[in-house]
Amino acid sequence: MKAIGELDTVSRAKKCLEFQGRLGAGENPAKRDQILDGAKKVFAANGYDGASMNDITRAAGVSKGTIYVYFNNKEELFAALIYRERERMFDRVGSLLVDNKPIEEVLFDFGMMFTRHMTNQNTVKSIRMVLGVLDDMPEVAKMFLNSGPTRGAHQLKDYLQRHAEQGDLILDDPLLAAKQFAELCTAGHFKPCLFNEREQATDEEIEPVVRSAIRVFLKAYAA
Repeated sequence: MKAIGELDTVSRAKKCLEFQGRLGAGENPAKRDQILDGAKKVFAANGYDGASMNDITRAAGVSKGTIYVYFNNKEELFAALIYRERERMFDRVGSLLVDNKPIEEVLFDFGMMFTRHMTNQNTVKSIRMVLGVLDDMPEVAKMFLNSGPTRGAHQLKDYLQRHAEQGDLILDDPLLAAKQFAELCTAGHFKPCLFNEREQATDEEIEPVVRSAIRVFLKAYAA
């Protein structure tokens, strides 16, 4: 059973994700990004447990007083970093899923971007960090899952559903189809990166897998 203090930590982290940080004095977006950029470097180098607010203060180039204007503690900062990175990811995905291009081209652009992201060393390190705090910060871990593959699949699902309604695809379950496509694109790349069996996949390695994923996907679902 979690202690009251641990529950408070989870609640603060969740609130940070929902409201994008504290209000009031800490509203300078550039300063906030400066702090988060420093935190990203420290978390990537030291992991969550090994990172300290002093380390983050030095990496961000701000005073300790400034960092606490924006974030109460390391948990809030970590949650805010997840929130920022996920929003940037969603913006990139949304810019790719357009209806004025052939489906094959859109799926290729999505598959390449998604696999690059999932095999990127920063993403892999973030996943390992979240797995490490899963028991102590379950809400943050849940938000991380929803911020990456899950919400990315929902964005792809909306795109596929539009084309199913137009008669281009035949889909009983658009969300399942979106998840299947994402898994096909990362096949053979993501898990070896996660378990440190290899470095980030190159475009030359990703492209044939994505093109194969498109062939399999359209073979199953093209009208």
